[in-house]
Amino acid sequence: MDLTYRPRRLRRTSALREMVRENSLSPADFIYPLFVHQGSEEEEIGAMPGAKRWSVANIMREVERAWGLGIRCVVLFPKVSEDLKSEDGAECFNENGLIPKAISLIKNELPEMMIMTDVALDPYSCDGHDGIVSNEGIVLNDETIDQLCRQAVVQAQAGADLIGPSDMMDGRVGAIREALDDEGFQHVGIISYTAKYASAYYGPFREALDSAPRQDSGKIIPKDKSTYQMDPANSREAITEAQLDEQEGADILMVKPGLAYLDIIYRLREESELPIAAYNVSGEYAMVKAAAQRGWIDERSVVLETLLSFKRAGADLILTYHSCDAAGWLGDLKS
Repeated sequence: MDLTYRPRRLRRTSALREMVRENSLSPADFIYPLFVHQGSEEEEIGAMPGAKRWSVANIMREVERAWGLGIRCVVLFPKVSEDLKSEDGAECFNENGLIPKAISLIKNELPEMMIMTDVALDPYSCDGHDGIVSNEGIVLNDETIDQLCRQAVVQAQAGADLIGPSDMMDGRVGAIREALDDEGFQHVGIISYTAKYASAYYGPFREALDSAPRQDSGKIIPKDKSTYQMDPANSREAITEAQLDEQEGADILMVKPGLAYLDIIYRLREESELPIAAYNVSGEYAMVKAAAQRGWIDERSVVLETLLSFKRAGADLILTYHSCDAAGWLGDLKS
């Protein structure tokens, strides 16, 4: 054939492919989610093979392992005892609570490790929602934000580097920014869950924290989170959320879930100059693990391809439960 241009010329050898590769993965791209509980030992999470709930006493072992693999940021999620949960989630701003203790420990032992936190009421709520639920079954926006601001300040006091509001209340980024600044934490960043969808992919995470909405409290409880998390059918709305978060002072914008919402990552990348994060959520992780355990897929290849897809769509950072495995595999490829 008389072809002037043959794209396969640049695919001929591995060296050529590396030379013209448009996107790449690094362990420094990953934010590693860690579950913390009040027990004395780590616990396996049934729906998330390979993931554990770590005790405060033992969490440093995993944090140091992640650091050794090149991961430079962890995000902490608490599994709170039932007796500490309440309608207003007040345990979220207990200075001696689970997350402040874990933050302080990590910063004392490995101060270089960046720590991101989660700001929402669902782990602390006896109703299982990200905000305060009224007796009429309405998730209250402004009243919830008051609690979130107190939570964010306590986390910053403990040593958090990045505050992650995941609640999807209107105006919470600006309120948290003001609260942090008023307390002298101008240096603490906000990584906002900007486009967080009311997704079916969160099931394993809610099992890990026992944080799903509850229908047994004796009052009206919304069965899902669709009055504050975004409708999966909408994409233009994500741009509105991103513009608002930027105006309110967010430093990083995040899309959750990641894999089913690559188009949203791409749209925010086109609209914003801020760093974009993708959350490779628990359901996405669990599906890969389940298929790999059955021998249906090659886990390593699928995970690295999936994580690369987030970078290709425009993400700068990736929250993923695959962090340590992926970092190790990337190291193997270089050796």
